[in-house]
Amino acid sequence: MARLNASELAQRLGREAEAVCRHYLSNGRKQGNYWQVGDVRNTPGRSMFVRLTGSEAGKGAAGKWTDSATGQHGDLLDVIRDSLGLVEFFDIAEEARRFLSLPQPEPMPQPRQSRTMPAVSGYSEAPRRLWRMTQPLVGSIAATYLRSRGITDLRKTANLRFHPNCYWRPEGDGPTETWPAMIAAVTDTDGKITGAHRTWLRRDGLGKAPVNPPRKAMGDLLGRSVRFGNAQDVLAAGEGIETILSLRQALPTMPMVSALSAGHLAAILFPPHLRRLYIVRDNDPAGDSARDRLMDRAYEAGIEAITLSPMLGDFNDDLSACGLEALRAKIRVQIAPEDVSRFMAP
Repeated sequence: MARLNASELAQRLGREAEAVCRHYLSNGRKQGNYWQVGDVRNTPGRSMFVRLTGSEAGKGAAGKWTDSATGQHGDLLDVIRDSLGLVEFFDIAEEARRFLSLPQPEPMPQPRQSRTMPAVSGYSEAPRRLWRMTQPLVGSIAATYLRSRGITDLRKTANLRFHPNCYWRPEGDGPTETWPAMIAAVTDTDGKITGAHRTWLRRDGLGKAPVNPPRKAMGDLLGRSVRFGNAQDVLAAGEGIETILSLRQALPTMPMVSALSAGHLAAILFPPHLRRLYIVRDNDPAGDSARDRLMDRAYEAGIEAITLSPMLGDFNDDLSACGLEALRAKIRVQIAPEDVSRFMAP
């Protein structure tokens, strides 16, 4: 193999980004078009995101990574260096060349892009295509599913829709299946669809489909979210869709976002005029970690951050087990007094 410079090596590694991550960041997992892991040293966790698709160079290149906990970023040469504890560039480059000379696992298909199209457009088209195939949420099996979780007020849920026969493919070998699914549009702060989240459902809507996992995300997810309402000065942000929809039963007019996971919650983008952020915490170590990182980011941005904590595992557990009145009482004492009259249902 010809000797390549650092930039060329990083580009070659980026073409095999998923294979590189599976080898050097083996404690992580694929999430949409990213590899998610604790940090560049291959620590288990969910705060570091590696792009698996994108252009060959520049900010959105495949292989570029960001750690939402520390703000660090880099490329796959840094992954090789830190995951193996290497110091000298000669050793890092030799390891990269050694890896590139090996047969690779099946890589994630690279999107076809025009020369003038931004990198994000290629791998955002599949979620947009799926979204165009969906049906309204109201009156669907997906609405039945939400009602079974205690979620009955579906106002301002335009970013949720229904697909009657959505393909589910296993992580490894196995047949493709079709199940009804609730589809959520993942958007940026301008409302542009960059990804989609699928929750496969039983055919009667009374629970999730018997597949593992029953939820998957696709597309450009980092910093994006599923949005309910248009945020201005106040926003509530949490992990799961059902968690956020449960909170909206008590605060139906407060703008909210679902980031879909703890790692993505820590990395959400703030609206430009935000002054108060409610962090909707899940009651587990990952939820605590996401809350802490997001509070630090809010503080640095001059945004007031207030944590909303459930009685049980999350707010959907509270709603299902304790009922709406108990949930309202729990939330009323946690939010700012001026927001009680502004957002809480009487």
